[in-house]
Amino acid sequence: MPAARESLLDAAYTALTKRAWAAVRMVDVAAAAGVSRQTLYNEFGSKEGLARALVRRETESYLAGVARALSRGAAAAGTRGDAAGRMVAAAAWTLRTARANPLVRAALTGCWGDRLPAPTPPPAATAVTAAAAVSAAATARPGVPAGRPAARAEGPLPGPAELVGRFCDQAVAALEPDWPAEELPALGAACETAARLTLACVVAPPAPAAAQAPGRIPAQRSRGELEAEAVARLVRGAFARVPAGAPPGERR
Repeated sequence: MPAARESLLDAAYTALTKRAWAAVRMVDVAAAAGVSRQTLYNEFGSKEGLARALVRRETESYLAGVARALSRGAAAAGTRGDAAGRMVAAAAWTLRTARANPLVRAALTGCWGDRLPAPTPPPAATAVTAAAAVSAAATARPGVPAGRPAARAEGPLPGPAELVGRFCDQAVAALEPDWPAEELPALGAACETAARLTLACVVAPPAPAAAQAPGRIPAQRSRGELEAEAVARLVRGAFARVPAGAPPGERR
């Protein structure tokens, strides 16, 4: 029942915005979705199953947005070779989503508050913190994507390390068609750095004062705009020494 499943997940997310997950009742979620409580249990098995499905849906939606942002960034930049511009678009999407969606922010940072589901991982799974994600990405071989597990319906939910890794992998896949083979390692390294910097900005958003453009009055601009400018400078810095990708027809 795909329609019922989505309605139940929507109802669960709405309930989570109004009260702590511990106070969300399955009977209320079912009623809000317009289905029976038995249908809810048939679909997810338990409240824990509902929580896991909700977290997985929100993180997959976030990653789909990263792919769209990379594509829109290319159009906005006016040239397929502006890798930095496309990564800036994906980084800005990440900051906006993390600010608006508490589940995505928790998954990216590994910090689950009392109000959130924080689904318990299977016994064999190992928890990964945001700091560990940044460290793991930092030690990855430049230009060689690390082996990352594909999304699965069951098993451990994606944490900071997997999400930042998939962000990077999507960026490399989107950008590499415009780059000559000899420059792909540099592209991979820049994408890794940009992904890590983006995650760092989610963990500790830049202070508005540090992001304020010269000559502008802070009150005239939102905190989100200032944070987006700060992460844009960091991401562009990661690409500053990377040569622009040549169109496929111009490669030697």
